[in-house]
Amino acid sequence: MSVDGPLGSFEEQVLLAVLRSREPYGMAVRREIEAATGRGVAIGAVYATLDRLEAKGLADSVRAGDGERSRRLFPGTPAGARARAGAAAMSER
Repeated sequence: MSVDGPLGSFEEQVLLAVLRSREPYGMAVRREIEAATGRGVAIGAVYATLDRLEAKGLADSVRAGDGERSRRLFPGTPAGARARAGAAAMSER
């Protein structure tokens, strides 16, 4: 699936957190957003948005670790970086 239209503001926040994070898993993304905005974020909203970004090709989903310590990571993609740059340019205008 490709990006259809501009990113929503929360999608943009999540994508930025993914691109900035060394370990882009759900809780790390949530913490990054909360630190940047000073507002609480529901973890379910973060995961739903991460799934949408993955469906749009803006983030990947990979398992890291094993057993109980396994985490689902969401590394950004080149398309995600381009979408974020485009959103930033649009905001500046």
